[in-house]
Amino acid sequence: MNYEGVIIEESLEDKSVLSEVKIVKTKTEVVSEKHKTPWVNQWTKHTVRISGEKAKIIAEKISKSLDSKHHWYADYKNDKFHYIIFRNKIFFVHRNNKKEYEEATRYGIFLGIPYYQVDFSPFVKAWKR
Repeated sequence: MNYEGVIIEESLEDKSVLSEVKIVKTKTEVVSEKHKTPWVNQWTKHTVRISGEKAKIIAEKISKSLDSKHHWYADYKNDKFHYIIFRNKIFFVHRNNKKEYEEATRYGIFLGIPYYQVDFSPFVKAWKR
């Protein structure tokens, strides 16, 4: 089963992983204060599709490719599973498991990613510091 999600191009030190996924849509956002990423001018958000057979391998490549100086994440999901990928840490979440989502959310907040940006969980919508 295919996965779909978003990879922000500016989050990657090594952008070659983008050639290994199918980009189905690209949207560019000018960075504002809300983005909390003043070191870049824009976010290039690629909606990607990844085959189930490649999902784990691509997650590992993304995890190694994410910016080593700033904290970012990428994610993609299908009907059953959700990959939430940070630099050197991957969460493989069963989509009906609230505890697994909470762990991934806590980790992102621990890294300093603003709580409103770690909004990947269907269970954890109102996290505040």
